Amino acid sequence: MKLGLRLLLQHRDLLLPARDRAAAAVPCLRDLRRTVSTESKAESSVDSQSSSLGKRWKDTAETVIIGGGCVGVSLAYHLAKAGMKDVVLLEKSELTAGSTWHAAGLTTYFHPGINLKKIHYYSIKLYEDLEEETGQAVGFHQPGSIRIASTPTRVDELKYQTTRGRWHPNPQYLVGPEKVKELFPLLNMDKVLAGLYNPGDGHIDPYSLTMALAAGARKYGAQLYFPAEVTALTPRSDGTWDVETPQGTVQAKRIVNATGFWAREVGKLIGFEHPLIPVHHQYVVTGTVPEVKALKKELPVLRDLEGSYYLRQERDGLLFGPYESPEKMRLQDSWVTHGVPPGFGKELFESDLDRIMEHVEAAMEMVPVLRNADIINIVSGPITYSPDILPMVGPHQGVQNYWVAVGFGYGIIHAGGIGKFLSDWILGGEPPFDLIELDPNRYGKWTTAKYTALKARESYGFNNIVGYPKEERFAGRPTERISGVYEDLKTKCSMGFHAGWEQPHWFYKSGDDIAYKPSFRRTNWFEPVRREYNQVMEKVGVIDLTPFGKFIVQGKDADKFLDHLFANVIPKVGFTNISHMLTPRGRVYAELTVSHLSPGEFLLITGSGSELHDLRWIEDVAVQGKHNVEIVNVTDEVGVLGVAGPLSRKVLQKLTSESLSEDAFKFLHGRRMTIGDIPVTAIRISYTGELGWELYHKRQDTAALYHKIMLAGEEEGIDNFGTYAMNALRLEKAFRAWGAEMNCDTNPLEAGLQYFIKLNKPADFIGKTALMKIKEKGLRRKLVYLTLETDTVDPEGNESIWHSGKVIGNTTSGAYSYCTNQSLAFAYVPIELSVAGQKLEVELLGKHYPATIVQEPLVFTEPTRNRMQQRGGSG
Repeated sequence: MKLGLRLLLQHRDLLLPARDRAAAAVPCLRDLRRTVSTESKAESSVDSQSSSLGKRWKDTAETVIIGGGCVGVSLAYHLAKAGMKDVVLLEKSELTAGSTWHAAGLTTYFHPGINLKKIHYYSIKLYEDLEEETGQAVGFHQPGSIRIASTPTRVDELKYQTTRGRWHPNPQYLVGPEKVKELFPLLNMDKVLAGLYNPGDGHIDPYSLTMALAAGARKYGAQLYFPAEVTALTPRSDGTWDVETPQGTVQAKRIVNATGFWAREVGKLIGFEHPLIPVHHQYVVTGTVPEVKALKKELPVLRDLEGSYYLRQERDGLLFGPYESPEKMRLQDSWVTHGVPPGFGKELFESDLDRIMEHVEAAMEMVPVLRNADIINIVSGPITYSPDILPMVGPHQGVQNYWVAVGFGYGIIHAGGIGKFLSDWILGGEPPFDLIELDPNRYGKWTTAKYTALKARESYGFNNIVGYPKEERFAGRPTERISGVYEDLKTKCSMGFHAGWEQPHWFYKSGDDIAYKPSFRRTNWFEPVRREYNQVMEKVGVIDLTPFGKFIVQGKDADKFLDHLFANVIPKVGFTNISHMLTPRGRVYAELTVSHLSPGEFLLITGSGSELHDLRWIEDVAVQGKHNVEIVNVTDEVGVLGVAGPLSRKVLQKLTSESLSEDAFKFLHGRRMTIGDIPVTAIRISYTGELGWELYHKRQDTAALYHKIMLAGEEEGIDNFGTYAMNALRLEKAFRAWGAEMNCDTNPLEAGLQYFIKLNKPADFIGKTALMKIKEKGLRRKLVYLTLETDTVDPEGNESIWHSGKVIGNTTSGAYSYCTNQSLAFAYVPIELSVAGQKLEVELLGKHYPATIVQEPLVFTEPTRNRMQQRGGSG
C-alpha cells in the first residue's frame, strides 16, 4: 500500500480499509515488525520458540508468571538471574503475542514523574548490554530524542521538567533552536522555541528484545511454556496457588499476572475486575524518503508536543504515531463487557486515518519531507490502559501472593526496569524503592468499568498536554465516593480528586476568578488561599477530611500486633499518636495516626492515596505473624470533618455538654462523644498545627454535623478551608508528609522522625535491627528546612538543589508561607551541608533562587505556643 501523504489529504478514503482488508494486511505487517530496525537479528530467536513444551512439565514453582510479552519475560529473566530456582512462565499462544509484537519500540530516559525515571534508566542500560549477555541481537538504536516546545508555556514545561531531572542520572538537556536544527536537520523551525534533548534515547525491536530476554531467562534456569493457557487459579489454605492449564497444574508460591490485554480475564479467575481497557493506537510507516536516506547519521526520535505525535527514522523512511484527542480516539470497550475474542493474539484492528488527520497535517508541517513520502503500512493495534495511563505493578490487596504487572501503555521502555523492580521486591520482601504511583491498590471498588473507560479515553488523549503542577483531570467525576457535604460545597470551591473522593482544594468568594487555571507560577488560587490561611490562624475553619483511609484493628492480639507493626509505642486507651510502619531495611513504608479507642480496639488513619497500599501491608503482616486480630476497612462508612483555629474550642463547646477545656481534653487525646446530638469519635489533633479536632462519624451524618458546626460558629466568623491552605499551614509547622519527606526511599532518621521512633521499646518491631545499624553507621544525607528568595514561583517538590555549581540534592515539598511572606521547602542534602545558615540554591523554571537552611519550624504549633506562654516565654 503506497500513497503520498500530500495525496492522502485529498483522497483519505483510499486509506480507510475495510475489516477484511485490515485482516489481510496482518501477515505483511508481522513480517515488517520482525525486520524493523533489526538488520543483524539472529534467526535463532524465532526458532527458540518451537520446543517450549518438549521439556518436562514442572509441578511446583516459586513463581509462576502468566503472560509472555516483554514484561512477563523480563520478570522471568530477572528472577532467574537473581538466583530463584523455580521460575515458570506460562503463555497462552506464543511469546510477544498481544501488544508487544506490534509496538513502535520507543525507549527514552524521560518521564514526567520521579521514580519512573529509575525504571527508564535501568531499562536502557540493560538493553545496551543484553545482546552481549544473551547472544541475541536486539536491534537497539540510540540516536537520542528531542521533545519540541513551540509555545512559551511549553518552554516553561521543559524548564520545569529539567529541574526535576537534574538530580537523576538520566541525561537530559534543555537546548535552543540552533541545537534542535543541528540534531534534526529536516525540521521546519518556524515554530520551534526550544527542545528537551535526551541523548541515549531511541528505539528497539520489541520482538528481538523479548526473544533476548527469553534466551537469558532460559540461560539462568527459568522454564517458559507455550502454548499453555491458564484456565483456573485456585488459592490454597497455606497461601500458595494451583495454576491450572490443559497441560497440567503447577502449585506456585506466588503468581504474577502479566497478561496484557488478557489481564482482566485472568483477574476474573479469582474475582478481581482490574480497571483496564484496550486502546486502538495507530502509527504509520513510510517507504524510503530521499532526504532521510541522504543523512549521514540516524535522526533522533522527535516528539512534537503541540502536534501530539512521535516520529522516528525507520530504515530510510519515517515512522510516526499520533495520540488523538479524547473525542476521536477509540477504545475496545467490547472487550471489557464481553471479554477478549478467543484466539486474539497477533491480530490488528482496522485502521482509521480520519481520526489522526490533524496530527498527520501537524507532522507534515513540522517535517515537510513527509508530504511526499509513501505510506507502506498502517498499524492499529491494542494497547492496554489503566485509568491514569500508568501500569499496575506489585502485590494486590485482598488476596495472598497474587501480583500484577499489567496496564502498560509503554511496555517496551518499562519492561526491563519493571522486571528488575519486581524481582527485587519478590526476593527482598519489600519494594527496592518507592513506586506508589504504580501500586495496583491505588484503585478500589469505586473504579467501575464506566469510570475506567472515561479516564482511559482522557488519559490517552492527554498524552501530550502540558503537565502542570497541581493538575486536575475531570473525566469520570464524581465517582460514588462523595462525602456528605459534597453537594453543599461543590459550587463553592475548586474540588480535587483523591483516590476517588472529591475534596475541596480552595474556596471561592465574590469577586474571585473561579476558573481552573493551572500554572507553573502563582495563579488565581494564591490570594484565596491566603484568606483561608488567615481564617484558620485568626478564627476557625472547617475542612472535609473524609478521604482519609480508616481502619479498625481489634482482637486479642491487637496490642502485640501493632507493637510489632509500628516503630512508635502503642498509645494507651484514650490517647493518639503518630506511628510509622517500617520495612525490614528500615525504610518508611507508611505513616499513620493510631488512636486507642477502647481496650483492644484501635482506629488507624492514613492518607487517601495510601489507603489500600497500607491495608495490604497490615494484612500481610497479620497473616505472616499469625496474629489473632480483625482488620476492617471503614473508609467508605466513616466521614471526617476537621475543625481548627483559635476559636474552634469555643464553637464546638456550644454543641456538647462535655468539657473541651485544655485540662479536660488535651492534645493527642480522643474519646467517643456527641457533637450536636451526633455520635462522633473526637480526636484533638490537626494537620494545621493549630488548636483543632478531627471528628469521625457515620458518613450519612456528615451533612447534618457540618451544618450544626457552621451554625454554631456564625458568631465567631466560621468559614471553610481547603487542602491548599492546610498544606501551607503544615509546612510552616514543619510537619512531614508521607510520599514527600518520607517513603520507601528514605529512613526515618534522615527524615527527622526520631521523636516517633522508639528504638528502646521492648518489642522487636519491623525494621528495628536495620535502623540500629543505620544509626550506628551514620547518615549520608539529611532532610533540611529551607527559606527561598523567589518572585512569582514557589517550590513544589522534586526540584534540584545546587551548591558550588553542582546539583547536590532535591526538594521534597514546598509552598508559600503566608505568615512570613516567603517561599519555604523541605529538601534532602548531604549531611555536611545540612547545618542551619547554609546557603544553597533552588532551581525553579530554569532560574537559581537563593535559599537558606533555617531552624524548623517557621511557626510553632498551638500546643507549643501554649507551653511557652505558660513558662513565660514568647511564641
